[in-house]
Amino acid sequence: MSALTTENGATPVVEEPPDTGARHKLTAVTGLAALSLDAMASVAYGPEAIVLVLAAAGGYGLGFTLPVTLAIAGLLAVLVASYRQVIAAFPDGGGSYAVAKAHLGRRTSLVAAGSLVLDYVLNVAVAVTAGVAALTSAFPELYGDRLWICLAVLVLITGVNLRGIVDSARAFIAPTAVFIGAILVLIVVGLFRDAPVSTAASAGHASVLADNATTVGALLLLKAFASGCSALTGVEAIANAVPSFRAPAARRAMRAEVALGALLGVMLIGLSVLISRFGLQPVEGVTVLAQLADASLGHNAAFYVVQFATMVLLALSANTSYGGLPVLLKLLARDNYLPHVFGLKADRQVHRHGVVWLAVASAGLLVFSGGDTNTLVPLFAIGVFVGFTIAQTGMVLHWRRERAPRWVAKALLNGLGAVLTGASAVVVTATKFHDGAWLIVIALPVLVLAFEAVHRAYGRIGERLGVGRIPEPPHRERSLVLVPVSSLTRLTSEALTAAVSLGDEVRAVTVCHPDPEDLAATEALERDWALWNPGVPLVRLSSERRSLGRPITAYVRDLEATEPGTRVTVLVPEAEPEHLWQRVLQNQRGAVVAHAVRRDTNAVVCRLRFRC
Repeated sequence: MSALTTENGATPVVEEPPDTGARHKLTAVTGLAALSLDAMASVAYGPEAIVLVLAAAGGYGLGFTLPVTLAIAGLLAVLVASYRQVIAAFPDGGGSYAVAKAHLGRRTSLVAAGSLVLDYVLNVAVAVTAGVAALTSAFPELYGDRLWICLAVLVLITGVNLRGIVDSARAFIAPTAVFIGAILVLIVVGLFRDAPVSTAASAGHASVLADNATTVGALLLLKAFASGCSALTGVEAIANAVPSFRAPAARRAMRAEVALGALLGVMLIGLSVLISRFGLQPVEGVTVLAQLADASLGHNAAFYVVQFATMVLLALSANTSYGGLPVLLKLLARDNYLPHVFGLKADRQVHRHGVVWLAVASAGLLVFSGGDTNTLVPLFAIGVFVGFTIAQTGMVLHWRRERAPRWVAKALLNGLGAVLTGASAVVVTATKFHDGAWLIVIALPVLVLAFEAVHRAYGRIGERLGVGRIPEPPHRERSLVLVPVSSLTRLTSEALTAAVSLGDEVRAVTVCHPDPEDLAATEALERDWALWNPGVPLVRLSSERRSLGRPITAYVRDLEATEPGTRVTVLVPEAEPEHLWQRVLQNQRGAVVAHAVRRDTNAVVCRLRFRC
């Protein structure tokens, strides 16, 4: 007997397991692709940021590239270890916001949240413009259209993320793997070369080494360290989006965090070793990464593979924000600091409102900057350093309160990280203040004040609604239903039928204006009403002005004053056309009445839609 039939020959009903949403969540590998692109792509500009600062001290200053990079790699290790602990301690996500909320107070948590929001939005704009800049460098004829290309790329990434974070991760696994593979091959091959195999990429380009070289002092090294720390942006994204991972979510997220730290550290140190090995000098118009690819692999197809992979990953690194920010906005909405709509999820576990508003804000920045990366870069990375510092400080207090085994060593590690990232935040803000960082200094407090305003509004609403208190038991009141009418149609009959089913008493109301045409129409309606005799009185409301909503709201207010124990309901009948475009044919009288009654009275407003 077939396994597909029962003993009596009937086919059994196979029940599908309930959809728990797991297939729309991330594994460690897909999480790395979805949430680490920002950090991965930073190897394209992190080492270059260090080299450009040290170039002020000439060739001697460039010799400190590797020591500065090693210091950054040490900070990276501290951050990865810290955020692994953040993931374990706060599996609901939120990163520095969750840590600060638990250990540093409400206001500090809002500063952390605001800094992350600004950084995520800026990351999208910077990533898209940087990717398009790489494209226009290869195809200069597209330079004039860079803003429209940026907006097109933004729409593409937003569309992919609206389908779900897992779909975006799967789409970005291939370019992420190609980029990582290309960089690792570049490093390995370069380590076996004693000299550059090619310098064609930098030939004919002017060097940016300073003619009047300064000395290498602590301030220059600290500035280079702070600039290079831009390579650490994105390290926090996985901790912010732990709920996006499959169960056990915290364990998978910690694996992804360690993998990110290991890959990023290897690539940063490897590229810096090659910079020192080849004696590379920064030149105008050619990136440091392009020079390294040229020196290590030669000016051939492999060189263009590295460039193309870098261009694609830079553009796609905006996806980190799409994975982290909507989860953070959900937590803020849950705590009443943002509209609750940001906490809603679609079928594919997508916080669509967060995704859409991230795209809108990023599009505004792209238009503001004209698609120019240099306009946005001074604003970038300040927010994430603030978040780093707050998270590290909060974890120090966390270990002190928990008194877990080896808590002193863990607290010292986090304390060191807080000092380093705090110093970086101060240096970056000070050195880039006149280049646009002042905007972040203003925007962050404004955003915190906006969070507070939303929270106060929800507090007032909750107080009026009695949230958290047991309400009085429901009781029956006398109900009066008003039905605005202007003519005698089937819609009128349907509305009155619904009204008599809802209330103890029903009255039809019609508004009459003093001009002869309106008077004649109202008198004709009254005659027809008397002949029809529906058992519902028709009340004429006279109005000297050409207004529809005011006479009805005035009548409702009079009823509320004279009959305080009566529950008044206004039932607004509306015809719903068969096709969407036919809505422009409607006179919108129902919408006008409903808006006026809702705004000016306490009556219940019901809109009856009659499908044509």
